[in-house]
Amino acid sequence: MFSTYRHLERRTGKSGTPRLEYLQELVDEYQNTSDQEAKYQVLANLANFAYDPINYDWLWELNVVDLFLDTLTESDEKLKEFGLGGLCNLCLEKRNKEHILSNDGITLVTDCIFNEKEEIILSAITTSMFLISPNNVDNEKNDVLSDSLRKRIEHLSRSKNVCIKNLSTIFLEDYYQKKS
Repeated sequence: MFSTYRHLERRTGKSGTPRLEYLQELVDEYQNTSDQEAKYQVLANLANFAYDPINYDWLWELNVVDLFLDTLTESDEKLKEFGLGGLCNLCLEKRNKEHILSNDGITLVTDCIFNEKEEIILSAITTSMFLISPNNVDNEKNDVLSDSLRKRIEHLSRSKNVCIKNLSTIFLEDYYQKKS
């Protein structure tokens, strides 16, 4: 559900923590904790907050887009999964999308399509589809839409996982058939 400032004010109450402060606490906890389970929980919470456009300005101010991008270089699969989920949730907003694109995000995201974990693959394909749009420069698209990615997507289009199969088929139809 998308929020309004009025709705947030009612939910927070007079003594509650304002949203920006709460999000700052989450970012601080993520950056300072050594407890891996706490990191997962905090990152998952940040990814959920990225779903609601009312949070975009706060997440931008706190550099959460970069935090999500950084997780894609981690070896920890859960961090990648939650980071991709967060990117997927906020990448359609123009400022976030431009930032992701200008910070090698499209390569980081498409690299995750080669992962073996189904949740990561689904988020990577979906996020890639959001980032590779008709508004992108064709040269950028061509750099991303490599032969190895095409082979991987073709392989995934035969997956037993119906969601992966369908999403891969759409990706092939939308991005590779138009390229040929």
